[in-house]
Amino acid sequence: MSRFYSHVNTAKTILELFKGEMPLSAFLKTFFAKEKKYGSRDRKTISGLCYNYFRPGFALSEIFFDERVLIATFLGEERQNDFLEREKPEWNKQITLPLDEKLHIASIDVERIFPFNNELSKAIDIPRFNASFLVQPDVFIRVRPGKKTIVERKLLEAKIAFIGIGENCLAFANGTKLESVVDINKEAVIQDLNSQRVGEMLQLAHLPKSAKVWDCCAASGGKSIMTWDLLSNIQLTVSDVRQSIIQNLHARFKEAGIKSYQSFVADLTNRNSFQGTLAASTFDLIICDAPCSGSGTWSRTPEQLLFFKEDEITRYSQLQKGIAINTLPFVKKGGFFLYITCSVFKRENEEVVEFIQKESSLTLIKMELLKGYDKKADTMFAALFRL
Repeated sequence: MSRFYSHVNTAKTILELFKGEMPLSAFLKTFFAKEKKYGSRDRKTISGLCYNYFRPGFALSEIFFDERVLIATFLGEERQNDFLEREKPEWNKQITLPLDEKLHIASIDVERIFPFNNELSKAIDIPRFNASFLVQPDVFIRVRPGKKTIVERKLLEAKIAFIGIGENCLAFANGTKLESVVDINKEAVIQDLNSQRVGEMLQLAHLPKSAKVWDCCAASGGKSIMTWDLLSNIQLTVSDVRQSIIQNLHARFKEAGIKSYQSFVADLTNRNSFQGTLAASTFDLIICDAPCSGSGTWSRTPEQLLFFKEDEITRYSQLQKGIAINTLPFVKKGGFFLYITCSVFKRENEEVVEFIQKESSLTLIKMELLKGYDKKADTMFAALFRL
């Protein structure tokens, strides 16, 4: 059996074993850790076949593996490759055509890729959003204050190509290895373009000196580090639902040089679990980067699309409303509440904004869907309120 067919058969085996219970990247890492016979080039090829299987979403659900992956490779790749040359040489010659033309050649109805189009926020261009699943997003970093010269010098010396976007954002081709070149978290933070653009909302919140800020769903701390960099001299408090998350955040903050902050573990759907911790505290700014479907990031993790159940939208929307209603009372008079998701669903976005307006005295300052599907980036949603 040729190496090519060995790769195809291995990809089939992986996809038969994969049940969507963890990210595909983690599953592949575990699989290859057990199967030592695959070299780095083999792993890259097999992983690419697996990801290409998922990229067409539901548009090719009735087509067998080999043809599905063949079509997805033609649509998603921009360079000629051995797979197409062997199976469909005429497509290989057309690999550099614009995606719209390739979709026509392959006779694909792009709007069938995403089965939840009726749930999307109104501002989304449905065909363009669907087509984005066929394109690998870029990697973005946010250069930290005072580090731009050294970061760009290191990248140039390492001959790593990048594109500057705005003042402190740099974009790289998917798969670019930066950790061995740039001091991650100290010099720059790996952060999607639109996650960085949330900073524009932060700067609309005119806060006093030494403002008290609570990042209530802090996760790995990316928004906290950005807030620290943009607003400076803040009194920072962070929380999340599990101790392991907070431990990882501590490690990241240490790398970022952030030493002065408070942290605690709490289930924000149960006010009794944290009301005693905060006591009578109020904050000039609460950042609520709420747990969500993550649907705005699925072009990075296309396997999520095939395993997602529509009733999860309702579950997340209810969770977000519960977190909001329990944290809003801790906004200081004149203070701000920033609601964020990486979702494209209106029930997680605009409908939660409507809920907050109905159930509180907060005034909506700005609401925006940050489109990433036309920028090789994630799509996010942000809404800033003031009490």
